[in-house]
Amino acid sequence: MNEPQLRATGLRRSFRLASRRIDVLRGISLDIFHGEAIFLCGASGAGKTTLLYTLAGLERPEAGQVFFEGDELYSGSERTRTQLRNRKIGFVFQGYFLLPELTARENVMLPSMIGGKPRTEMAEALLNRVGLGERLHHLPAELSGGEQQRVAIARALVNDPAIIFADEPTGNLDSKTGEGVVDLLLALVREKQKTLVVVTHDSNLATRGDRRLEIRDGLVDG
Repeated sequence: MNEPQLRATGLRRSFRLASRRIDVLRGISLDIFHGEAIFLCGASGAGKTTLLYTLAGLERPEAGQVFFEGDELYSGSERTRTQLRNRKIGFVFQGYFLLPELTARENVMLPSMIGGKPRTEMAEALLNRVGLGERLHHLPAELSGGEQQRVAIARALVNDPAIIFADEPTGNLDSKTGEGVVDLLLALVREKQKTLVVVTHDSNLATRGDRRLEIRDGLVDG
């Protein structure tokens, strides 16, 4: 039987706004299987990013569990989760989060350096794959927004993770550049047989995956 790579059961999360408590996740359960490309949609403030961060081991739920490759993600220490994220999980964010003083190659290498195994050749190969082979030594300020996001995609893949999480990866890009970034992201994860979970507000982009999930009233449809 095909077991899910990522399983969430009964996830709950709330926030306080002044004297009010706002329930964002209201008992979400879902399964994501190896090699799937999942697009998570919903209105602004629906809890898409909260769910993504909870699935990725970045935000502990108030209730419920997340299982990654059979192991409960929040049962161990923060150090254990940090090590797992470095080895098994890649992230692509809306804001790129490139270090301004590092070159494109150095930014891509960063997760492998943190893990204690610098992967120079892999970084260069990935930058070539995303069309930036001639920009290895450029700083982020010397790159366009689309180029910076391609560096971020290469960085997410440098440690050969099992799953990639992307939070509004086209949010700072024009529509044409954003489509190109999504084309590249999908091509890479399918080529390397990775799982992809993308948060997007763009309903057109959301049709590009294997499944589209909609978060509404704190629950997921799809």
